Amino acid sequence: MKYFSPADILIPKKDFDKWAVVACDQYTSEVHYWMDVERIAEGYPSALNIILPEVYLKKDNKERIDKINKTMREYLEDEVFEEYKNSMIYVERESNHTVRSGLVGVVDLEDYDYTSKSNALIRATEATVLDRIPPRIEIRKNATLEMPHVILLVDDPEFSVIEPLKDKKENFKPVYNFNLMKGGGHIDGRLLDEKSVCEVQNALDKLMEKNTDGMLFAVGDGNHSLATAKECYNLSKNPLQRYALVEIVNIHDKSIEFEPIYRVLFNVDEKDFLDNFKIYTDHMGGQKTQWFEYVSTKKSGFIEVKATAKLPIGTLQGFIDRYTQRHQDVKVDYIHGSEVVRKLCQTPNTLGFLFDGMKKSELFPAISADGSLPRKTFSMGHAIDKRFYIEARKIR
Repeated sequence: MKYFSPADILIPKKDFDKWAVVACDQYTSEVHYWMDVERIAEGYPSALNIILPEVYLKKDNKERIDKINKTMREYLEDEVFEEYKNSMIYVERESNHTVRSGLVGVVDLEDYDYTSKSNALIRATEATVLDRIPPRIEIRKNATLEMPHVILLVDDPEFSVIEPLKDKKENFKPVYNFNLMKGGGHIDGRLLDEKSVCEVQNALDKLMEKNTDGMLFAVGDGNHSLATAKECYNLSKNPLQRYALVEIVNIHDKSIEFEPIYRVLFNVDEKDFLDNFKIYTDHMGGQKTQWFEYVSTKKSGFIEVKATAKLPIGTLQGFIDRYTQRHQDVKVDYIHGSEVVRKLCQTPNTLGFLFDGMKKSELFPAISADGSLPRKTFSMGHAIDKRFYIEARKIR
């Protein structure tokens, strides 16, 4: 088994613009987005019908999950998909006037460890929230299909793995080429020939020869989905579930931009939170200070606190975790985009925080030195730039 391998990949035969939907963990406070998606996809086979958008998550998801599993079986029986055996797919995703190049294939979950101080080949970039995994396991454990929104980043400054494929793409067989719904941009997917697959795997081998700490891939998006796949494999030891379908992307791709993931707190006493944030950081912080912009219906402004972590988000998230343990009625959401934060904070008893994010050049050194970062530290672009579900693979 290579570090990254071809797979038997399922692609819908038609109606791609109705099929492809954005990752389930996006727009979690914007139900109107998903209502629009339902309207667009109504009456068509769609990935929407075999995922569970987190905006709809509740304590008991059994009825919805049973329907998801039933629909997966129906799609297979109805021959919704074309199967491409032993394949890798070269993907170009155009969004916001940039093009992101990637490769879809499988990784071995034996090579992945999401614990903080892991020395595995594939490592989590952020702390894994363990209570987010069981609901996903409920979906996956009886599923017949997996669909990836996982993006793995590879540190390839010499552009040796993915970028050489661009000049050869016209020789690759097209499998999809369409506009993504709701302003998601354009996507083009093509099958690699056998020679190109070998060249990709050889380039990854050479990267590993230069590697000093054994890490080849860092999870850019979809860590909780990959962690769920790992746990389902640990439970079942089903050989089909040992592997996970992912897209790999070079972190040095010009289209990759790191955006902060902001915090919005609901049902919170703004003054109490800000006062205690200041008290806590005055007591626990060092000499360095960090600035945050806060937004609410009552008042907006800036707060300067003593840093308790290297990154501003580490300082803020550390206090949020402590505060919500003592105030369990306070709920937190992780928001892409400052305008969304400002809009949400027009609701009473809602408090949002905006802050500087990390640079992408800091990621691999930080993971190598310190392990995974605080959860939801960064985002690769805005919500609309996230990976859409298109490809699938049988796991049962």
